[in-house]
Amino acid sequence: MRVLKSKLYNIMVAERAAKISDIKGVHKSAEWGNQIRSYVLHPYKMVKDHRTGVETPDTDAVLNGELRAFMEAYLRQDVEGRKQE
Repeated sequence: MRVLKSKLYNIMVAERAAKISDIKGVHKSAEWGNQIRSYVLHPYKMVKDHRTGVETPDTDAVLNGELRAFMEAYLRQDVEGRKQE
């Protein structure tokens, strides 16, 4: 009975690990060149999202949390990518 319990426990642990890795997705290291956005504040103002190519000159709004344009572009790109699969 103990052997059966240990085998069932190992199966449960493996299933849980698979679910967690599914949720986490692919790990990407936080190195130079892996940034999502660039902020230029001098001599001109611009914020560029490197994933989608969206740019905005309104840096103050972005720094205050207005990220809607970036989120919408990313979600549109994600939906289009899923349609192609």
